[in-house]
Amino acid sequence: MFQILYKKCLELAAHKSSKFYLGLVSFIESSFFPIPPDAMIIPMVIAKKKEYFKIFLIASLFSVFGGIFGYLIGYFFFDLAIYVIEFYDYQDKVENLKLSMSQGSGFLAWLSILFLAGFTPLPYKAFTISSGLIAFNLPIFIIVSLISRSLRFFIVAYLSYKFGELFTDFMEKHGSKWFTIIGIIIVIIFIITYLFLKLNG
Repeated sequence: MFQILYKKCLELAAHKSSKFYLGLVSFIESSFFPIPPDAMIIPMVIAKKKEYFKIFLIASLFSVFGGIFGYLIGYFFFDLAIYVIEFYDYQDKVENLKLSMSQGSGFLAWLSILFLAGFTPLPYKAFTISSGLIAFNLPIFIIVSLISRSLRFFIVAYLSYKFGELFTDFMEKHGSKWFTIIGIIIVIIFIITYLFLKLNG
């Protein structure tokens, strides 16, 4: 099923209305669809290199809008939210998070996890819905989502623009690993900076 959906996304990337479909895929991927927008961004940028920045913006903005939609699913539609969370086997993590948040801890941890979910191959949709389930601060959720999604899609679009098919091969072989490594490094830097400012504030 995933291979069929992936091939369909590649077909949509070549469609005359590819930007519309990119926005649609970016939106629904943030709440339930399993194929990330990268599958469309890379071939679209290679085919239309001068439009790489526009393609990046479409993917980023509609992904964040989709993330807000996922948040609202978690906040207002408990049964549907739990179904998606169970599909990705994150129910225990959500319960542990609820407990830690109620005890006054866990905010910084969830902030870091949310960034990683937006930047790395983690299922971002599971975390947008979970954020709604635990009633995480919505403005902060939007800011973190905008930063993580924009950073990821800009890297994908820009490197596709610069290196074309070479970047496609790299993403297929090593993309998940390197996005995870870079994401963890960014989170570590953020936590160290946060703790430093807190101790010296």
